[in-house]
Amino acid sequence: SRLIYYVFQGCFVFKSASKKRKRHVGVGLATSLSNPLICSSINTFLFLDKYISSQAIQDQLNKKVLDSLAEFIKKHGLGCSSDVWRQRASEIPTAALMLGVNVPDHAMTFRSLCNLLQDSVTPFVVSVHAKECAAVKLLIQKVLEQLMGRGVSVDEEQEDDTALLQRTQCTISALCQLQDCYQVSPQRKENLTNSDLPQSLPVVVIFKDFEAFNSQVLQDFILICSRYTQELPFIFIFGIATSPSAIQHRLPHSVSSLLCIEVFHSLSCTQHLASVFDKLILKSQFPFKLSSRVIQVLVGIFLYHDFSVQNFVKGLQFSMLEHFNSQPLSVLCCQKQEALLSAKTLSKQNVERIRHLPSFMRYVETQEPQEQVQLLTNDEHVKEVCQKLLKNLHKYHKNYYPILQCLHSLTSSLPKFPLGKHIRELHVSCIEKNLWETEEYDSALQLLRILAKDELVAALRKCAEILKSASTKRMQNVLQQLEDFIGRLEALEGSSGNGIISGKMEYQRTDLFQLQKTLLEKESRRTKRMNPFEVLRSQVMEFIDSLVREYLTPAELQPLNEVCYYSSSGVLRQRLNVTPRTSIQAALSHPFYYLQNESLKTDTGTISSAAPDLCIVFKLHLECGRLINLYDWLEAYVTVMSAAEDQDTDSEECGKFDSLKHARFIQAVSEMEFLGFVKSTKQKTDHVARLTWGGC
Repeated sequence: SRLIYYVFQGCFVFKSASKKRKRHVGVGLATSLSNPLICSSINTFLFLDKYISSQAIQDQLNKKVLDSLAEFIKKHGLGCSSDVWRQRASEIPTAALMLGVNVPDHAMTFRSLCNLLQDSVTPFVVSVHAKECAAVKLLIQKVLEQLMGRGVSVDEEQEDDTALLQRTQCTISALCQLQDCYQVSPQRKENLTNSDLPQSLPVVVIFKDFEAFNSQVLQDFILICSRYTQELPFIFIFGIATSPSAIQHRLPHSVSSLLCIEVFHSLSCTQHLASVFDKLILKSQFPFKLSSRVIQVLVGIFLYHDFSVQNFVKGLQFSMLEHFNSQPLSVLCCQKQEALLSAKTLSKQNVERIRHLPSFMRYVETQEPQEQVQLLTNDEHVKEVCQKLLKNLHKYHKNYYPILQCLHSLTSSLPKFPLGKHIRELHVSCIEKNLWETEEYDSALQLLRILAKDELVAALRKCAEILKSASTKRMQNVLQQLEDFIGRLEALEGSSGNGIISGKMEYQRTDLFQLQKTLLEKESRRTKRMNPFEVLRSQVMEFIDSLVREYLTPAELQPLNEVCYYSSSGVLRQRLNVTPRTSIQAALSHPFYYLQNESLKTDTGTISSAAPDLCIVFKLHLECGRLINLYDWLEAYVTVMSAAEDQDTDSEECGKFDSLKHARFIQAVSEMEFLGFVKSTKQKTDHVARLTWGGC
């Protein structure tokens, strides 16, 4: 959002070389940005983007595990070496932080952890990556560099000596000798009010990707640090993506016995997604909405690709950016009061756009003939109706989400989860079709009709708690009716039995046929009487069914839903769920569409000699089989290049190649191997194996 804000600022100060062009661009931009609708749209977009990307949302979800880690370090690092948990003085307190396989989200978690520890526990916090620490010397050097330059101040007289130690002596003993040079800053002292802080502040080393570290490097580093636990109170934090058994696989018993390990579990990625979904999408205060297909694309990428909540949020940001860019009427996608003000000042062009919206056209068809004429001819009347429809759209969202949460609360504990285990599944079903017409809804309703009294009362209490936060009058009326049902259910005395009362049957001596006929007649006259609880339970289910039919109608049926809902799932899938190999093949097969060079236009099945060497070599390799003879491939390449030099194809000179063509061919084949299209093979030394088939 900050970058976009700077872009809009840059539009005012950009100076062109041409005066005429400067006047034209400046007036156009000034006219556009002086339009209050456009400014409102830009401000809304920037606000929403800042709200989505706010790290506070992410930090709240990890707050519990981060606080637990901070308490662990305070307990075992600040002068607690004589605790019962430490059996030997050489043991190093170690926290195994289980983060899950959503690796893209780990960076934000570690960033928040470092900030928390530096602000409240110790300034000596180091985070290392496996790719930067291929050897023990590099690992120790990385630790020393971060400890000397972060969160501490160095005496001016020893500044040169410290810099010299950084360059030459990369040992833990050098770090011990430098402890006297460090002074805790006054701001740190206010947060760390312990009497022996300068001597007992722990040194926290965070291994961000523990599984990626070389096993021998880890073993040597742990053995070295265990020798200095009296001088430097080390504490390790292992960032683990798989399971705690990874420690046993990476470290032998002789090394792992030097660690006192405690396991911490972060919030699972699915729970993390559910929380973000609830905070960003299932909120009526958030004006931007996603259609069912767009949600399915984003959730599908999350579940089947990376489990990254951060990438899910980026996909949501991209959807919002695409919506505000492609939909001119997104100026109305804002808070209620701003939307009503924007609707009053709609331009004639935007009014025409409203008339062409499918939802508005359906609305016009339901009106009286005179009203239809007014909506199609009178712009001012359209603006008034637009304000009314925007109010109804905001009311729809305010009533929709509480009822959706109530229905999910009722059905999430049913066997086999007929309406889905997560609320996002129920939300997708509601906004794309009439939920009450599905078999899953009928199945859920049948299961709710056989709930026991205590289960039904507990479920209704959860719904009442949800509705207490709703602000509309309709939801308050629904809350009163629910509380009335709860009171009536609690007032009932416990009743059991199936309520089936059969008439008294008197059997007479008769034959088998007559007995069978009599039993069938008695069975048909059997009556089922419902006890008071069953009658009241049936009324509750009818009431819930009426709420679903009234408030959980599909979003597509709401007039002007296109203003708030982004529905271009194809564009989103094309941008986010990309296939790099297909794109590379398309670019190499049809370079004209990428380079826009007229000389690269060719008929189907032909090769342009003006194309780049890589494109020529790629097209030639498509005509080969599993193994490609390099000499034949080179001859074909030279033949194509000879056509560019206007050589006669029947002459002896054609087909001969010089060192320059040979070098260009070798470079193109190397690029093909780098892109993964061919590889060398041991079957034949003068052949390469083809790796890709099909595609473009």
